[in-house]
Amino acid sequence: MKIESRVDPASETFRQHRADMLARVAELRAVEEKVRQTELAARDRFRKRGQILPRERVTLLLDRGSPFLELSTLAGYKHHDDTDGSLAGGNTILGIGYVSRVRCLVVASNSAIKGGTMAPFGVQKTLRAQEIALENRLPVVSLIESGGANLLYQQEVFIPGGTTFYNQARLSAAGIPQVTVVHGSSTAGGAYMPGLSDYVVMVRGKAKVFLAGPPLLKAATGEVATDEDLGGAEMHATVAGTAEFLAEDDADAIRQAREIVAQLGWNERLPQLRREHAPLPPAYSPDELCGVVPVDYRKPYDCREVIARVVDGSDFLDFKPLYDGMTICGRARIDGFSVGLIGNNGPITARGSVKAAQFIQLCCQADVPIVYLQNTTGYMVGTESEQAGIVKHGSKMIQAVASATVPQVTIVLGGSFGAGNYGMCGRGFHPRFIFSWPNSRTAVMGGEQAARVMAMVMVEKMQKRGVPGDPKVIEAMAQPIVDQFDRESHPFNCSARLFDDGLIDPRDTRRVLSLVLAVCREARRRELSPTSFGVARM
Repeated sequence: MKIESRVDPASETFRQHRADMLARVAELRAVEEKVRQTELAARDRFRKRGQILPRERVTLLLDRGSPFLELSTLAGYKHHDDTDGSLAGGNTILGIGYVSRVRCLVVASNSAIKGGTMAPFGVQKTLRAQEIALENRLPVVSLIESGGANLLYQQEVFIPGGTTFYNQARLSAAGIPQVTVVHGSSTAGGAYMPGLSDYVVMVRGKAKVFLAGPPLLKAATGEVATDEDLGGAEMHATVAGTAEFLAEDDADAIRQAREIVAQLGWNERLPQLRREHAPLPPAYSPDELCGVVPVDYRKPYDCREVIARVVDGSDFLDFKPLYDGMTICGRARIDGFSVGLIGNNGPITARGSVKAAQFIQLCCQADVPIVYLQNTTGYMVGTESEQAGIVKHGSKMIQAVASATVPQVTIVLGGSFGAGNYGMCGRGFHPRFIFSWPNSRTAVMGGEQAARVMAMVMVEKMQKRGVPGDPKVIEAMAQPIVDQFDRESHPFNCSARLFDDGLIDPRDTRRVLSLVLAVCREARRRELSPTSFGVARM
C-alpha cells in the first residue's frame, strides 16, 4: 500500500527543518573539505618526488564514472593528535567501489597527512575495513605509503595493529584476494602488509619495504646498507621475491593493479541476481528528507514519512499497525529487491518488542535483509511497563536481532539511546553496515536525563546524612554533566570513534542503502575457494 504523506513541503515547519538539517550537512562537508585542503597542501611536495596524491591514486584506480562509497571520513576526528579536525579520517582513505568492473574494498594510506602514519582510530578503521571485506566477500585493493605506527600512541596501536596482519592471513585463507600497491615507505611492522598480500606491485625507486631501515640496522648490528639494498622495489622483484610486479611510477602501478583485478575472474563466479520487480523511484522525492525530520531528536515525527522517501513507489506493507504504534515494521522494496524495515515512532514497548521480534524472524524465514531506521529514546520504563514484562519481551527483540540470519543495515536518523541502541541493531550488534545522519545522537541517555539522575543520587546521599540539598550546588553539578553528554553524543564524536561507518546526507539515504544492500546480496550468493592456509610466497 502506498504511504500517503502528510508533510507539506511548503509549510514553515518543513522549511525550518530543512534549513536546520542542511546546516548540519554543511558542517560535515566543511570538516571533510578541511581534510582535503590539508591533503592538497602536500601536492607540490608529491609532484617534486614524481608522485601523485593519495586521493588522486584512488581516483585513477576506480572505474571512471562508477559509484564510490567512502567510509568513516571522520575517524579520529579531534582525538589524539587531531587538535583542529584537519586530520579526520585516520590518515586512511577507505571505501567500496569498482575496479575493472569488480566491486572491491579500496584502502589507501593518506601519506599527504603526517606521512600516512597510523593513529589509534586509523588502526580501528583498518580493522573495520577488513571486517567488511571478509563479511561481504570483497577483494581488497590497497595503495600503501605509510610511516607506520604513530609511536606517540604505541600502546593503543601495537596490539590492534597485530590483528590487522592476523586478518590479512584470514582473508587470504578465505579465498578473498588482496592486491597491494606499494607507492613508498612500508617499513617495520608495515612490511608485513605487502608480505601478507596475495599480489604485490612496487614502484621502482620509491617503494621501501624492510623490517629495519639503515639507521636501525647500523645501530643494531653495525651493518651499513642503502634503502635500495635493504628493501627497494627492484630488490624485492628480483631477489627477495616479495613483489610480483615492478612499476615505473604511481600511474603504472595502478594500471597493473587494475589488470590484476581484471584477471581474477571474480565476476565469472557470481550468479545473476534477479529482481522481483523493476526498480521504481519513491513517490515522494528523497530530497524532501531534510525537511521531514527535525534535527532535535526530542521532537516527534512519523518514520513512515522517511520510508515513503526511501522505498520503491513509496509502497509499504505495514506489519501489525494496530498492535503497537510506536515500533513500525513492514515490507517494501529498495531498487527492486525486498527488504524488511523497522523504525521508531516512540519508545519501544513490551508489545513493540514482541512485534519486532516476530517480524525479524519472519524476515529470516523469507531470507529478506532488514533495515533499521533508528530514532529511539530506548525501552519504555515505569511500573506498568515493568509489570507488562518489558525486560522479558525486550530481551526477545534483542535475541532476535543478535541471532538474525539475514544481513542487517542500520541508519541512525535521530536519537539512539540506552538499550534501544541494542534492540535497533546498533554497532554493538554487528550490523553489516551502519550509517548516521548528521543530526543523530548516541549515548546511554540524554544529557538532561543523566544530570537529573545524578542530582537525585546526590540529594539522596545528602538526605541520608541529614544535610539539606543546596539547589545552587546541585545546579552547578548538573550543567557539566549536560555539557559532557552533549559532546560525547555528538554525531561527529560518535563517528570519530567508529560507532558508525560514516555520516551521510539524509538525501543520500536511498542511494547508500541500495549500494550496501547490493553488496550484501552479492556476498550471500558468491562462492569462494577457501584454503586451509593463506597464500604464501615460497
